[in-house]
Amino acid sequence: MRSSALAALATVALAGFALAKLPPPSDEAKAKAAEAAAKSAWSAKADAYKVCEIEDRLAKNYHVRVKGAPAAQPTPPCVDPGPTPVADKPLEASEAHSPPGKATSPPSSKATSAELTGSVKK
Repeated sequence: MRSSALAALATVALAGFALAKLPPPSDEAKAKAAEAAAKSAWSAKADAYKVCEIEDRLAKNYHVRVKGAPAAQPTPPCVDPGPTPVADKPLEASEAHSPPGKATSPPSSKATSAELTGSVKK
């Protein structure tokens, strides 16, 4: 009796979490999702184009090598998807940081920052 009551209480508590509403996505999140969807769709088209080219090349080689092969069936031409719809961001715009300059002191020094810069310690 006690375990079934606990199980029912746990189920009701978890159902409350499952029914909670999330806030609507921001405009920036929507734009990122649309950009990701466009890249994904273009990648699928580019992959299908590559597969189509390979299939055409394999069929051509097969008909050249096999003397008794049946005539090749006409197939629709492969459609090139074109350039990516979303241009990749340049390195600096993608929030990547430039490499650090040359080190002027060892990474673990007992000197204080005032001693390193030559200023007076306050």
